[in-house]
Amino acid sequence: MTTDSDLNRRQVLYWRLIARLFSREEQATLEQASLAVIEDIGLPAALLDPQVSVDTIVQRFPDLAVELDGLMQPETTDGERDGAAEVRRAALAAKLLLNVFDTGSGSVSATQLARWQSDAGWLERALGQEPGSLRRTGRGAGNGPDGAGMGATLGELEGDLVSRMQLREVLADPKLAAQLTPSMSLIEQLLRDKSNLSGVALANAKSLIRRFVDEVAAVLRTQVERTAVGTIDRSVPPKRVFRNLDLDRTIWKNLTNWSPEDQKLYVDRLFYRHTASKTTPSRLIVVVDQSGSMLDSMVNCTILASIFAGLPKVDVHLIAYDTRAIDLTPWVHDPFEVLLRTKLGGGNDGPIAMAMARPKISEPRNTAMVWISDFYEFDRSQPLYDSIVAVHRSGVKFIPVGSVTSSGQGIVNPWFRQRFKDLGTPVISGHISKLVFELKNFLA
Repeated sequence: MTTDSDLNRRQVLYWRLIARLFSREEQATLEQASLAVIEDIGLPAALLDPQVSVDTIVQRFPDLAVELDGLMQPETTDGERDGAAEVRRAALAAKLLLNVFDTGSGSVSATQLARWQSDAGWLERALGQEPGSLRRTGRGAGNGPDGAGMGATLGELEGDLVSRMQLREVLADPKLAAQLTPSMSLIEQLLRDKSNLSGVALANAKSLIRRFVDEVAAVLRTQVERTAVGTIDRSVPPKRVFRNLDLDRTIWKNLTNWSPEDQKLYVDRLFYRHTASKTTPSRLIVVVDQSGSMLDSMVNCTILASIFAGLPKVDVHLIAYDTRAIDLTPWVHDPFEVLLRTKLGGGNDGPIAMAMARPKISEPRNTAMVWISDFYEFDRSQPLYDSIVAVHRSGVKFIPVGSVTSSGQGIVNPWFRQRFKDLGTPVISGHISKLVFELKNFLA
């Protein structure tokens, strides 16, 4: 049951949270009242200290870890709410929100970034997600109609912290570099600055990029394995080997050979399972705009291209472009090498990329072309669109992708968006699972 006292105590905690987020100066009255509430409900006073990480509190008070998991998920219980429990939830939630959203100003050390990433991980756990998952996918609690949500906000906060780091100095110190947790924001900074790094700093940067690529690849590979399932091809005779023996069917079909006298089943025919899947040798051409605004898409799609390149009978080609185009197909199996060869920034010249991609189309109806860009081509818009229409009408499955980002946010040129819709090839944007689904349908 919720009493007026419980409501007042919750209000004190929330007013303190708001005051601390909008002003770094302590308000003595709110601090004293909040401390009284914390002590009254049996929680540690360290919850009110913004300098104490959530990890530190959980290490000192292990039982709180259970309370933090799923703390901020919507409740489905009916009836009266437990007022005292709500006050406790408010105190723990306020700690998470203050530690994550009060990022201060000025330069940031590797230790501060690592602590923030850990606190953000606890907030994600409170929202019922795996640590880091919201920042990778941009989905989760608080998603608005435009697809933005808590993940987008956390990603922006993390990006701001990374931009305030003296990254070159941190990378030059192996101990400091070891404290960094790879994230999309950090990878963007590393890729932009890689030409200015050398020696130990460059080696540490490459290690962080490799770790991030491997982590994202593990997630995407799972999605591909879950969705890319072929159908049984019964036109191919089953292999007559023991592992394919269909024991149940063999017994059923030979029941007429049962001998009551011998108490034996005589088998005169064996049955085997079909295991050959229908697979179509397919060519996948991925064209990626490597301008700075498309970084998330480039990272995700180069990794995804490498995964599909590892599937049997899928011939994957990869092209990146800005004002020039580069064929990255020789490295398509290694997204790490692809990213090291990219140069972020610059303008767009889609027709140059199309001129490189079109000769790779040998069997149009057996080819998919995935084009990842914001499609801001300016005076080259009409020539690029005309060439896309020609490719589409030749039988190629053209898949325009405006944004497969960690935030789910992205701007696509409205001129292109409408024309792709009219063409029957609407732009895919949002989470990369949408692109996985489209490619699965083509390759299945």
